[in-house]
Amino acid sequence: MSDNGCGFPAPGLNSFLFKPLFTVGGFEFNKVMLLALVTTLLVITFFSAAFGKAKVVPGKLQMIGEAGYDFVRRGIVYETLGKREGEKWVPLMVSLFFFVWIMNIWSVIPLAQFPVSSVIAFPMVLAAIVYITWVALTFKKHGFVGFFKNVTGYDKSLGAVLPLVMVIEFFSNLLVRPFTHAVRLFANMFAGHLMLVMFTVASWYLLNSWLVVGAGVSFVMTMAMILFELFVQAVQAYVFVLLACSYIQGALAEHH
Repeated sequence: MSDNGCGFPAPGLNSFLFKPLFTVGGFEFNKVMLLALVTTLLVITFFSAAFGKAKVVPGKLQMIGEAGYDFVRRGIVYETLGKREGEKWVPLMVSLFFFVWIMNIWSVIPLAQFPVSSVIAFPMVLAAIVYITWVALTFKKHGFVGFFKNVTGYDKSLGAVLPLVMVIEFFSNLLVRPFTHAVRLFANMFAGHLMLVMFTVASWYLLNSWLVVGAGVSFVMTMAMILFELFVQAVQAYVFVLLACSYIQGALAEHH
């Protein structure tokens, strides 16, 4: 029986907590870390195998790799940064896209069944990488004065409202931006996983009660949620990289 007395084990934050698989010197290594490590190895292994010995007439693996690489390059990077400026950023953005996507997709993989991105630490680290890259690039491109103008949206034509706009833009770009970049990914994966757990547990609970018909409805909803999550997982990877490209584009933009 659950604490609410109805017997239904309502999912909550306990769904995001895992006991350590092992501990080394006080450092606890759990399931989420294992999935993140496997994700890293999968991305590296796949692209190494696909392009390690690239051929003029590509094999199946190389074709899949080229399709994924070209999707990010042309569909996100070139569309945001242009071909000339964007080409140098393609490897980073491809890595980010597939890393985020695979972290998300673990949610619907049997045995794993958990999106790594629903643990805020992982989106925060990825957002920090993008943020540090953006800050460093802006300094390199524009210098200190140019950086200040870039992050504050300095524009003399704004007149009397310029100081207010500069304060808002300053806090928005330097403080809010990395936070929202991480939280957008985290919140979607957190909510999606919670919904999947709720319908899955409900299906099992109802199947073992007199509400067998309800179990069927809940199971159908679970399948629908899985399909919807597959879509959301890809979209969130796309949005994360699209925002990263837009930040890079902003760092390269000229401000007068």
